[in-house]
Amino acid sequence: MTVCVGSVAAGAGSSRRRSGWEAPHLQCPPTAPLRTSGPAPETDEWVPGGFGRAQLKPRRTRTLLLLAQTEGPARSHSLASACASAAAAAASFDSAERREEMAGSSSYEGVLLGMGNPLLDISAVVDGAFLTKYDIKLNNAILAEETHLPMYDELASKDNVEYIAGGATQNSIRVAQWMLQIPGATSYMGCIGKDKFGEEMKKNAQAAGVTAHYYEDETTPTGTCAVCVVGGERSLVANLSAANCYKSEHLEKPENWALVEKAKYVYIAGFFLTVSPESIQLVAEHAAANKKVFLTNLSAPFICEFFRDAQEKVLPYADYIFGNETEARIFAKVRGWETENVEEIAVKISQLPLAAGKQKRIAVITQGADPVVVAEDGQAKTFPVILLPKEKLVDTNGAGDAFVGGFLSQLVQEKSIEDSVKAGCYAANVIIQRSGCTYPEKPDFN
Repeated sequence: MTVCVGSVAAGAGSSRRRSGWEAPHLQCPPTAPLRTSGPAPETDEWVPGGFGRAQLKPRRTRTLLLLAQTEGPARSHSLASACASAAAAAASFDSAERREEMAGSSSYEGVLLGMGNPLLDISAVVDGAFLTKYDIKLNNAILAEETHLPMYDELASKDNVEYIAGGATQNSIRVAQWMLQIPGATSYMGCIGKDKFGEEMKKNAQAAGVTAHYYEDETTPTGTCAVCVVGGERSLVANLSAANCYKSEHLEKPENWALVEKAKYVYIAGFFLTVSPESIQLVAEHAAANKKVFLTNLSAPFICEFFRDAQEKVLPYADYIFGNETEARIFAKVRGWETENVEEIAVKISQLPLAAGKQKRIAVITQGADPVVVAEDGQAKTFPVILLPKEKLVDTNGAGDAFVGGFLSQLVQEKSIEDSVKAGCYAANVIIQRSGCTYPEKPDFN
């Protein structure tokens, strides 16, 4: 049975998923070359892409058209199906050509910069008693307090423990880099410790193709995040450690500021407000003065509640604000907006005051398995996601980060909002079928 899953964006199909029939907006079900009706065939001749769009191999396009033309009037709907499939095939081919062209273009070097809190995720499956013991809740993210510190050793002692390079913004940048498949298109800054976990972080960034300029703290260990998984849902408890030590002086060094100068898009999640709001302000003001795109994220309820003053200083510079439905409702509550309607809240967020030089703002709110809400120009639109069978859900950790990464991968190519949302949903869907914010070698999105 197919069910709605996930607390953050869960979207389009995985790399060779065959349940395109679940896409509510799919105009023409994907078909194999010799079929014109009936259920989707169990075949590898077609590959569903983002939001169910069929991607037939280009060499099959002519065959499909010939078959449709010879079926006769009784099968006239075959022509429409074949044409849709042929168009998708052409789009797939064009997209591959575009990626090759982009890979050879210096205009995409360093186009996207992220700044945030790099953390090593310590992820393990736990039970309800563990959540109760440490007074933590599923689908929530908090900063570690003294009472939470023993949980890291307890998680590390579990047989199923995994160590994954993480941190919200770093996750998004890694996913964007993966989706783009252009070495050096993305860069990242944050603070790590001068220790073995820090070395692992650097290796991971390099392997991902991200240009990382970490500030390395000599005396503080690399930050960690406890990822406590129950039934595919997660609770995050971040012990920032070195991540909490980032200084704007590192940002202002010529070799690091050069990354800011080079970037055309800058993404900084709200979590960084707890560490270096002055760094965010420097980058946000630079973006406004140079007509660059600045993006941020509500990130967590506690950011909206307890870091409102710092948040208020940054939001006027934001061209895009991301969040999920829980964060959006808390954001509204803190500001005295008497509504819990996510579409209304998204519109209000998009209409918050803008800094000088900014023309408009777009708010993007994910709702797990429910439609993504996008608000701009005083109106809200919704974009459906494709449902995922519950048995395929592994871990929702990083789903929201992956959505942002997928979205950014299309935005930096100046694609439409619809294409950006589709890419975000595709990336989130891939991630929730894996442990942590990880992904296969190549994306299957066109």
